[in-house]
Amino acid sequence: MKFSRILINGLIIFIGIGLYFLLIETLGLADQIYLRLLNFIFVIYGINRTIKSNYHDGINGYLTNLLAGFLTGMVGLIIGLVAFMVYIESLGGDLEHFSSSYVFGGGDPSLYQFCFGLFIEGAASSMIVSFAMMQYWKDKVEKINKVN
Repeated sequence: MKFSRILINGLIIFIGIGLYFLLIETLGLADQIYLRLLNFIFVIYGINRTIKSNYHDGINGYLTNLLAGFLTGMVGLIIGLVAFMVYIESLGGDLEHFSSSYVFGGGDPSLYQFCFGLFIEGAASSMIVSFAMMQYWKDKVEKINKVN
């Protein structure tokens, strides 16, 4: 498992999601939940890139690649949460615009509570995407091995 690969692909996830959310915020579409769900594209891309590179480098362990994919997603998530906290603080700490349109439903969460909720959501999605990508690559590698 190459940690530089995990870090680079995690940064790709962060940059992709960050630019995407800034774009939809600028266009005034941030309240559209379906547009926010498209951030999965960047997570899938980064995790797939890590796992694909590992297989091409001969790193074939299932759990090793699953962990590498999960860590890639977590790097993007943690950097993204730190950037989100900085962004909210630069806006004066007002979460009302964000918290009212997210799944957390009501209440008045603090910035840290909101970020903890996003962390749980992001960690779960990183694990799901990592597992899905591992199933995809496991089947693909098995088919290649049968041909050879």
